Amino acid sequence: MNVLAVLLAGFLATALLAMTLAGAQGMGYTRVSFPLILGTIFTSDRNLAMPVGTAMQMAIGILFAFVYAAIFDQMGRSTLLIGALLGMGHGMLMMLVVLPTLPGLHPRMASELQGPTPTRQLQPPGFLGLHYGRGTPIVNLIAHILFGGLLGYLYHVPL
Repeated sequence: MNVLAVLLAGFLATALLAMTLAGAQGMGYTRVSFPLILGTIFTSDRNLAMPVGTAMQMAIGILFAFVYAAIFDQMGRSTLLIGALLGMGHGMLMMLVVLPTLPGLHPRMASELQGPTPTRQLQPPGFLGLHYGRGTPIVNLIAHILFGGLLGYLYHVPL
């Protein structure tokens, strides 16, 4: 595995994912902000949560790039299409497994069964993240497909 290539491709792919999600939020397609959700795990200060969450999002994206690279290496090749397909699976995993478990793990997120409290003020994502808008599942899936596609395109399996 070419660690430097994974770091560079992971950084660029995560930046593309973050820009896609932020752009979609800015245009009103979704209300989800993963940097805010991630950052508020560690701080209740929403201004501080954004840079903390952005750093976490970048670190998590780069860690996922290593998972993708390991899969590419096992397959013996990496292409835009293979990466996009992996990204689609990754996005579905996020929406079907990670988002529904967040309220039980996040110290500042309300649950589906109990509303907000003084400590738990973040809205739970709901099924497929739909509490953050009807466009959330599509935006999330597109962002993850772009993430995987760019990784597949940029990462070259060592010979």
